[in-house]
Amino acid sequence: MRWDAQALSPTRGPASVTSGIEAPGPAPAMEPLLPLAGLVRSISTPEFSGVTFHEVTAKSVLNKVPSGSNMPFEWTFNPYRGCSHACVYCFARKSHTYLEFDAGRDFDSQVVVKINAAEVLRKELAKPSWERPQVALGTNTDPYQRAEGRYALMPGIIRALADSGTPFSILTKGTLLARDIPLLKHAATQVPVDLGISLAMTNQDLAELIEPGTPSPRARLKLIARLRDAGLGCGVMAMPILPWLTDSDEALDDLFAELTKAGATGVTAGALYLKPGTREWFMDWLAAQHPELVGKYRRLYGKGAYASKEYRTWLTGRVTFFKAKYGFTGTSGFSHRNARAATGSAVAPAAAAPLPGQQPLF
Repeated sequence: MRWDAQALSPTRGPASVTSGIEAPGPAPAMEPLLPLAGLVRSISTPEFSGVTFHEVTAKSVLNKVPSGSNMPFEWTFNPYRGCSHACVYCFARKSHTYLEFDAGRDFDSQVVVKINAAEVLRKELAKPSWERPQVALGTNTDPYQRAEGRYALMPGIIRALADSGTPFSILTKGTLLARDIPLLKHAATQVPVDLGISLAMTNQDLAELIEPGTPSPRARLKLIARLRDAGLGCGVMAMPILPWLTDSDEALDDLFAELTKAGATGVTAGALYLKPGTREWFMDWLAAQHPELVGKYRRLYGKGAYASKEYRTWLTGRVTFFKAKYGFTGTSGFSHRNARAATGSAVAPAAAAPLPGQQPLF
């Protein structure tokens, strides 16, 4: 989907970049990187060093999943494009090229913000044709990435969905979600709400290298505990498990032990997925940080996006073992699939299903 298909307002005239970026508050609007209709302004601020926000006004925000897709949801909503979490392995990287950005550094640092997202969503949900199917958030980029601290789009989005009777699911690495716990508790009395935290490693040093813009694993574990203390369910998406980096028995045992302590209601786990766009960026990182593993990854993945069948079978066995050890056998984990009913406040958990572009094991 092209940027100008999502935008409405005309682009402002170019503004010069100044050297006053160290001054408090937002820097003056910069000349847009891309001469596309609909861009309101492009800005950078001292508190988000290295990140440029491209503010757009959207014509529509709900995205219909194509029929025949294996995704476990029909509708998605992404208030942001690009993600400052900067996860080297992010499967959504190639989607940034649809905006004529690159899938590497631009994905991490050029963040498109739909500043009127909540207002447009409320109008779309009020249409007589809307039948209140589940809406999934966090399917492409994180709705609680750091930009949410500046733009605070999610409270209006949550209210719009709940007020319309639309069930929704959220997957995030962002501890900013804690801000909205009271709102989510109230929403859960109106519609089914399914919450998931993405956490696949407890090694802080590795996390700082491979997902440098995310809250620490420890902070995400505390968020899981806060959600559970608030009476909200919280599944965990333990993806991706990284061959030779986070798939050892020690690493998996520590992960599942910590998830148990935090009170996670279930775990969905799966191996790294290397689709085009992600593969090139990840392999460059691997060559710089772990050159001894480059040959192993090339043999394991060949020219495809999935690890070999043999590896996935082996990892399935290890995940199954640790799920049993820590009491997760039979739990549904997280799959954007548990908030199903159009009315009511609760639904029975469904079996885990793949996220787009990933292949869960259990």
